[in-house]
Amino acid sequence: MFAQVYGSTTLGLQGMLITVEVDIANGIPGWDIVGLPDASVRESRERVRAAIKNSGFEFPGRRITVNLAPADLKKDSSGLDLPIAIAILAASGQIPLTSSADKVFVAELSLEGKLRPVSGVLSMAMNGAAQQLPEIFVATANAREALIAGTIAVYAPDSLQELVGHLRGETALVPQLPDVSITVESCYQENFAEVQGQALAKRALEIAAAGGHNVLMIGPPGSGKTMLARRITTILPPMTRQEALEVTKIYSVAGQLPNQSVITARPFRSPHHTVSTAGLIGGGTIPRPGEVTLSHNGVLFLDELPEFPRTVLEVLRQPLEDGEVTISRANASLSYPAKIMLIAAMNPCPCGYLGDPGKQCSCGDGEIRRYAKKISGPLLDRIDLHVHVPRPEYSELTARKPSENSSDIARRVEQARQIQVQRLQSSGISCNAQMGHRHIRAACQLTTEAQAILQQAFSKMSLSARSFDRIVKVARTISDLAGDEKISAVHIAEAISFRNHIQSL
Repeated sequence: MFAQVYGSTTLGLQGMLITVEVDIANGIPGWDIVGLPDASVRESRERVRAAIKNSGFEFPGRRITVNLAPADLKKDSSGLDLPIAIAILAASGQIPLTSSADKVFVAELSLEGKLRPVSGVLSMAMNGAAQQLPEIFVATANAREALIAGTIAVYAPDSLQELVGHLRGETALVPQLPDVSITVESCYQENFAEVQGQALAKRALEIAAAGGHNVLMIGPPGSGKTMLARRITTILPPMTRQEALEVTKIYSVAGQLPNQSVITARPFRSPHHTVSTAGLIGGGTIPRPGEVTLSHNGVLFLDELPEFPRTVLEVLRQPLEDGEVTISRANASLSYPAKIMLIAAMNPCPCGYLGDPGKQCSCGDGEIRRYAKKISGPLLDRIDLHVHVPRPEYSELTARKPSENSSDIARRVEQARQIQVQRLQSSGISCNAQMGHRHIRAACQLTTEAQAILQQAFSKMSLSARSFDRIVKVARTISDLAGDEKISAVHIAEAISFRNHIQSL
């Protein structure tokens, strides 16, 4: 006898509907799973067999063939346990064929028949809704996540026995009620008011937050670089609904979704400098998101930048330029979103005290050059703001005058972002850092004085075309913070000043 039900898995960040076909025929008892199953799917044979028996149902003692279509897609989710079990029960006549025909089933099965959660349910539920399937059945722990999809009825039985009772019409399951809303509340414990001094670095981070720019902070140990970086999220504008759903989908696929609910705070990722290339950019036999994608619509903070292997840092070039990561494998080529703000911190030399007025550097010239060469010129060229962070003075650390609060800075940042959204909305981008050369020519009008200063800097600093564009984009953000329509000499001069600190490296 033949039965067909729907399961689901993920390919990249997208849900993929899987048709689970089961044929039960006379012959030597046994069963095969075909359709490119990986190890976790092949092992489902033992989980499904035990779950069916321990739930009080009969496991067919005949020849069972399970086909997972489309056959050319690698299946790597233990969430196919449930649709395989339902298809076997339907093919053996233990549940009506029509009761499971237009539903999606996604869950791992325990040996006693309990439903266990899997990763990527949000993408699967959204794909099921797009395919106009009316219902999805998931584990209880995945219910809130599936409800985010919004347009598909979500059922969350505790066990296979409870689900079969519902499909037979013996007991009715109640659809889960949506209790998910996307509301943004300020719940940050850090605050820029806690940072004493460092006015220049704070200004650079305000500009970066206002325009979505990348920042490199250079200074001796203990100057406050990490402290400043960890407070950048407190001044970033809140995510839109679309941005929140994008981030939530990424964390769902990665299996890192907290409380199975919508993520409303912008991500802040700070990987250790021992991270591998695959850990940073994503990868694996079946590619999974890396730290760059997990930072999408948020901040990627790389502390002690020269300590990262150069081969690892170089893979950042594409996402910093294109806003996405493309990972190619023999059986698939996947693209992950990676619109990030890169915040990096480094010492000026191995000992950390090059140029420090209070402590002498103990490094030789060769050591300093080798240290600086750990970061390539093309990577530095993609970082918009280079800012020196000196050791704070004693008077700054003991000053009674409070520093500016994060909420005050955030208001200025939000106003500047609104200006950018209105200016760029027809282009499909939301901040100055995302502008291409075409957008720059249309949106960045320089005064005559500003053009003269930029021309002089271009010649003296031997700037590349990319550096030219990035200076103009930063100047555009500075003028937006000031509420000016045109980029004046003051704006362009400040933008250029944030490229000078790297010249000594």
